[in-house]
Amino acid sequence: MDQALTDRFNELEVGQSATYARTISEADIVLFAGVSGDDNPVHLNEIYAAESMFKGRIAHGMLTASYISTVIGTRLPGPGSIYLGQNLKFRAPVRAGDTVTATVTIKEIDPAKRRLTLTTICTVGDTAVVEGEAVVMLPKAEDVKATAEGAAA
Repeated sequence: MDQALTDRFNELEVGQSATYARTISEADIVLFAGVSGDDNPVHLNEIYAAESMFKGRIAHGMLTASYISTVIGTRLPGPGSIYLGQNLKFRAPVRAGDTVTATVTIKEIDPAKRRLTLTTICTVGDTAVVEGEAVVMLPKAEDVKATAEGAAA
């Protein structure tokens, strides 16, 4: 059965975590600029960025943070998860060629609302580059199945 259609809520535990890692490429930065509309020259123009506080081009902070969403939607809690909120603190720059590892850890579980509070962190090596906290909801399997059936009709 499709993982999104099974009710995994009772399998979740405080302290449980999952990760996703990706090496940021030049193409990722250019494509993110195009999709998001964020063409800030600190991301795209080496001459401009060399004069900035970063002394060179950096990846978009939200590109880096988007890997948190990857973990939430595909690993923990996984398919069917509904992202309700996220706060972020950007701690250090990320550059093309850096491998970002996003980690999500369950901090609190609210069974009555089927909500999880998650600590979120992205690292490059031992350096935290993005930190925060997210709140997500895991719908009941029958709700996900009904939505999927309605979309297929």
